[in-house]
Amino acid sequence: MKSFLMASVAVLAGASGAVAGGVERSTQSVAILFEKGRYAELSFGRFDPSVSGGVGPGGIISSGDMAGGYNSWSLGYKMDIGDRMALAMVLDQPIGANVNYPASAAPYPLAGSTATLTSNALTALLRYKFDNNVSVYGGLRYETVHGEVSLPFLGYTLDTNHDSEIGYVVGVAWEKPEIAARVALTYNSAITHSLQSVEGGVPTAGFDTEVPQSVNLEFQTGIAKDTLLFGSIRWVDWTAFIIDPPAYPAPLGNLVDYASDRVTYNLGIGRRFNDNWSGAVTIGYEPSDGDLTGNLGPTDGMKSIGLAATYTMDNLKITGGVRYVDLGDATTKPPVSGVFTNNSGIGVGIKIGYSF
Repeated sequence: MKSFLMASVAVLAGASGAVAGGVERSTQSVAILFEKGRYAELSFGRFDPSVSGGVGPGGIISSGDMAGGYNSWSLGYKMDIGDRMALAMVLDQPIGANVNYPASAAPYPLAGSTATLTSNALTALLRYKFDNNVSVYGGLRYETVHGEVSLPFLGYTLDTNHDSEIGYVVGVAWEKPEIAARVALTYNSAITHSLQSVEGGVPTAGFDTEVPQSVNLEFQTGIAKDTLLFGSIRWVDWTAFIIDPPAYPAPLGNLVDYASDRVTYNLGIGRRFNDNWSGAVTIGYEPSDGDLTGNLGPTDGMKSIGLAATYTMDNLKITGGVRYVDLGDATTKPPVSGVFTNNSGIGVGIKIGYSF
């Protein structure tokens, strides 16, 4: 059954990034805490979206493909401490953005505009297991973020420092090993970053940005011999995520904000074919909310389907996955009211896990 869980993680996260609401890149799963014995894993992923829109009658002035592809990776290690406790360390990239409106898209107003947001986080988790199949876990997350923006049509640029802050994680889980059942509920705290800023080449007063709190519900259960049902429900408080640098033109509002929170659903079925091979299929859904979006993130909701296969040999597991994502249509708010439709993305990933 462990192979099925590995396949689900590869498809839902490493195979395509999170591609969920806001600027999410990691689902912040705690699945590694439930691996047996001492365990290490390494993941690589690549997601290539195609996002374009237009302004004017029938969108005659096209934006060109403004969403750059990106790579993702994560590293995890888990070990037992006695019979009841386990320690896990996870290094990943929880949020990110890669916006690049092609200069050749002129006269589209945002032609040549770029924005990048990068992050790294180290999460340390401890789990304690009780006799009744219930366990509690928690820990700390050390997160670093950095952002750059260039909007030529406004004559505006932004460059921030690399700011590092600490948040926390708490959760509770229930298991029934004889049917491979597990439910884990996890709360990730908000992390507020105080960013120093240079705007238009001039140092300014700086600003605070909150990477929002979230709640994860992860579950799995055996439904037939060698067959596992698994999934997740994730809520993120994206209305708390605001980027409002002091020199950004006040009449335009915030540089980045979101009018609604997001709930993302994933569901999958995994099956073991023999001692070496297992596979999984997943579907994902995030409802569109119909809000006007920012020009740096012109999509609204998503639907996805993914496939993964895991090869197991002794203590080694290798999982490969591919995921197709249908990105929801969106209309952007001023200063440029574009209409973005018929957008999508393809993600691929690989995860290597080793027990020792």
